[in-house]
Amino acid sequence: MDAARDYGLDGDYRWPRPPEGGWMADDLDELPNLPPHTELIDGSLVFVSPQTRFHSRALYLFEHALLGQVPDEWEVNREMTVRLDRQNRPEPDVLVSRADADTGHRQTWFGPEDVLIVVEVVSDDSRERDRDVKPRKYAGAGIPHYWRVEDSEGLPVVYVYELDPATRSYVPTGIFHHRLKLTVPFPVDIDLTAIDRRR
Repeated sequence: MDAARDYGLDGDYRWPRPPEGGWMADDLDELPNLPPHTELIDGSLVFVSPQTRFHSRALYLFEHALLGQVPDEWEVNREMTVRLDRQNRPEPDVLVSRADADTGHRQTWFGPEDVLIVVEVVSDDSRERDRDVKPRKYAGAGIPHYWRVEDSEGLPVVYVYELDPATRSYVPTGIFHHRLKLTVPFPVDIDLTAIDRRR
């Protein structure tokens, strides 16, 4: 059976074949017919599976909570890629970036120097990337804060990390259940149980 037909594609469909050395960051803007939220990790295209209800609600919770608390010099973006280097352009679920890094409505990525916080909501298919690969890459690129959000029976648990500039690696600064309350990098107070007000 033809693999393209197995996925409902025309039998003449040709899967993207990487060039020698892998894809480059700019290719994400040029390749036709890529699925939404395609990422580039080490020169390879990463396609995202359909997201769960928890994932969708967690994105909404963090995006809207941060919008109400972020200082004026920063802004909150959802599902925008970060161009870490020539062959890495991951897409955090939520990020806080410099407001003056906004280049207009056609912008598709931020540089790591423009990003203050990246938030990744872990899914079954992203567990390894969100727990290991992406934090190493974000830290290596100098992004100061990383929040990993895990599902604990429908409620978010937030693992907070801060960059150690001497080692360019993240140091855990807390695990938060029910409420995320921080003073760094700016005052943040998020009721994590608000993900589902029907509880």
